[in-house]
Amino acid sequence: MRLPDLEAWAIFATVVENRSFSGAADAIGISKATVSKAITRLEAQLDQSLFHRTSRRLALTEAGKPLALHAARIVAEARAAEEAASDAATAPVGRVRLAAPMSFGVSSVAPLLADFLADHPGIEIDLSLSDARVDIVAEGFDIALRIADLPDSSLRARRLCSIAGHIVAAPAYLASAGTPTHPGQLGDHRVLTYSNLTGPWRFRGADGTEVSVKPRGPLIANSGEALIPAIVAGLGIARLPGFIIGPALASGAVVEILQDWNPAPVGLHLMTPPSALRPARVEALIAFLAARLKDPCAGASRSDTD
Repeated sequence: MRLPDLEAWAIFATVVENRSFSGAADAIGISKATVSKAITRLEAQLDQSLFHRTSRRLALTEAGKPLALHAARIVAEARAAEEAASDAATAPVGRVRLAAPMSFGVSSVAPLLADFLADHPGIEIDLSLSDARVDIVAEGFDIALRIADLPDSSLRARRLCSIAGHIVAAPAYLASAGTPTHPGQLGDHRVLTYSNLTGPWRFRGADGTEVSVKPRGPLIANSGEALIPAIVAGLGIARLPGFIIGPALASGAVVEILQDWNPAPVGLHLMTPPSALRPARVEALIAFLAARLKDPCAGASRSDTD
């Protein structure tokens, strides 16, 4: 039985991460020639070209792109195994890379991290906030928080809680356009939408009746906060979670409508790479976030118990 060339796979992953042979050589502390030989050896074993090489640019081939994900997982698994052995005898140490949505990260995640870091002085957190959907494996994240209805995925996902949406509009808009009393009437209104939440809006009435609508309007944004000025200015109706629209509701700048119809909640999920083997520092942050993010979400929900 021929064993896999794990050294070559690790070097391949490092070349992808550093986007050059010389960068990989510097990162590992070996010569550029050794890096080149490892890549050539791996390409020969796979009978595949992994990179397009020019004097200015290094790019993965179509065959190399999926193999780069496998290489990253191989390296992550090996590091996790080494760290698990070390963690068994010591307190968790090292860096954890955490991704979270921008608004939720600022309002609900960042305020918690001081407590975690105070309890785990050996751990560092690299927090990345973005409403874009990150590729956890390719971008090297240990944990990602995602607010969405998740498609099937090889990633490991844990649902922490449900986050309810609030259907809101400015009083001025409702005074001029009328106040809808049934979700089906949203088709007659201008609606401002958050593009990261795809699909129709689903509602359930007090009697269990379910309604699905796909409203349209003059503004689509990939940031919920970017919709607030347009909502307050009276340009239309929007659906937003409490951690974004709460202050505007509290001030009276917008009001909630369709309160007899519960919008279907969206899950807050904690996602990790496919491997079940994780360093103690990652497990510590997972346990902390799972415990601390249940209450804020419950407070944002109106009636769901999912």
